[in-house]
Amino acid sequence: MLRGRLPVTHMSSAIAPVKPSGTAGPKEVELILVKEQNGVQFTSSALVSPSGQTHPSGEERETWGKKIDFLLSVIGFAVDLANVWRFPYLCYKNGGGAFLVPYLFFMVIAGMPLFYMELALGQYNREGAAGVWKICPIFKGVGFTVILISLYVGFYYNVIIAWALFYLFSCFSGELPWIHCNNTWNSPNCSDLNSTLLNDTYKTTPALEYFERGMLHLHKSSGIDDLGLPRWQLTSCLAVVIVVLYFSLWKGVKTSGKVVWITATMPYVVLTVLLLRGVTLPGAIDGIKAYLSVDFLRLCVTLSFKCTCSIIALKSMMLCYRDAIITSSINSLTSFFSGFVIFSFLGYMSHKHNVALDKVATDGPGLVFIIYPEAIATLPGSSVWAVIFFIMLLTLGIDSAMGGMESVITGLIDEFKFLHKHRELFTLFIVVSTFLISLICVTNGGIYVFTLLDHFAAGTSILFGVLIEAVGIAWFYGVDRFSDDIQEMIGQRPGLYWRLCWKFVSPCFLLFMVVVSFATFNPPKYGSYYFPTWATMLGWCLSISSMIMVPLYAIYKFCSLPGSFCDKLAYAITPETEHHLVERGEVRQFTLHHWLVV
Repeated sequence: MLRGRLPVTHMSSAIAPVKPSGTAGPKEVELILVKEQNGVQFTSSALVSPSGQTHPSGEERETWGKKIDFLLSVIGFAVDLANVWRFPYLCYKNGGGAFLVPYLFFMVIAGMPLFYMELALGQYNREGAAGVWKICPIFKGVGFTVILISLYVGFYYNVIIAWALFYLFSCFSGELPWIHCNNTWNSPNCSDLNSTLLNDTYKTTPALEYFERGMLHLHKSSGIDDLGLPRWQLTSCLAVVIVVLYFSLWKGVKTSGKVVWITATMPYVVLTVLLLRGVTLPGAIDGIKAYLSVDFLRLCVTLSFKCTCSIIALKSMMLCYRDAIITSSINSLTSFFSGFVIFSFLGYMSHKHNVALDKVATDGPGLVFIIYPEAIATLPGSSVWAVIFFIMLLTLGIDSAMGGMESVITGLIDEFKFLHKHRELFTLFIVVSTFLISLICVTNGGIYVFTLLDHFAAGTSILFGVLIEAVGIAWFYGVDRFSDDIQEMIGQRPGLYWRLCWKFVSPCFLLFMVVVSFATFNPPKYGSYYFPTWATMLGWCLSISSMIMVPLYAIYKFCSLPGSFCDKLAYAITPETEHHLVERGEVRQFTLHHWLVV
């Protein structure tokens, strides 16, 4: 279950043999991995000969060095900050254990089928987000939508990592700076952790004031129209994040495949350590019970299941459907496991302040930068626990940020071939550009820009992109043809369940979610601050700017093709490898059988 942040990614992976299918020699599979912040999943890859690892264009393609590098990359890209701060809260607010029923149902009918579809699509075609649409040229705009969304997410997602780095540095100051109110940034309303201040709306905690006043300097801004200059402390942290990302990506998977050894495994170690500590605290069991409590009435009344999109394109080393099931399961189990950690500490906070759990339960930055640090500050050896926690946030954020950056870099390099020879320079250009734009989020009022980006950059636009992609593959390219491609790769045709999901269930589900997303839209706000109308309109412009790539490219492609209206349409919806059939009038998309077959 992912939301908003994160970003899309392409990577070539290790070469894995597959069974030959109608050819003399054995074939090998190469797959590309991509991830976008927010919840459903796609891919890119292809068949290569065992004698070489070259792209169809003749250029050398990067590959994973070891199978374990690939596996850790799958885990790293599938799990991000949303697993820690979004899913547990949504589970608690929407019926506790009852929430798992629709969550698992939606994962089965949409999450895994769409991920399987993306994995197989990438594995067979071995192209980037845009290049893969040689199977149906008119839909190539979807690839540019994905790239733009990844870029937008990078503008604010890297800022979260910078915040975590800022907090990590603060942990080495001898005494944690958010445990008392005698700091220069504190206001007269600040009250120490030992009071039951959560019952007093006029009081604030040291942790809240450290986040908003000590780090963000939000009190110096009156709103989104009063941002101020970038703060040098956060700018420095953001620069460190950008440098780490650059040197993790500049050589492609040769470097990022090694980085994930740390970034993909560290969160599980830290979550386990924190859980072992959390369950020993007074009130922890009550918090976990609240997390798991089954409330079907609240589920029926309040459930608003939001799908988000993660774009994943990885190299296959086993059957595609097995990868889809494993990756989706790891993602979901991580979300569920993190809930035990979060709510054990929330239960402790509820017990300590003698207030209801829903007074301390929240999601987003407030959970990991206010509530959690406040709970950690009350523990013996709090500085050590704080260091462990923020290292976990850094590792969760870095590998997902790598995914977002890689999707932009690889997607554009695959589309503009001359960039292949200048990958390092182009990577530098992308990360520096992202850094410069992200500076607006580290100003005094930067949290307002952050909130606006989080609300609009990767929500409805991702659902729309996945919907168009599902329709393009299942209906225009054709489920039968797509199934033939999979059988050619792995020697096994997808079962009826997968084909029915691709053709009917998943597209209908996505269409429903797009409609719900528009119908249930709520204007963004931060705390008690409501954004002005012009800011909301600007946010919609940002969201539409990525979605509009689909119709704009379709119009461009249609107008650039020769011939009559029917000729243009035929070329636009027929795979590039079959254009010779169009010249003979053999267009399978113009037959009733193509649209009815499953």
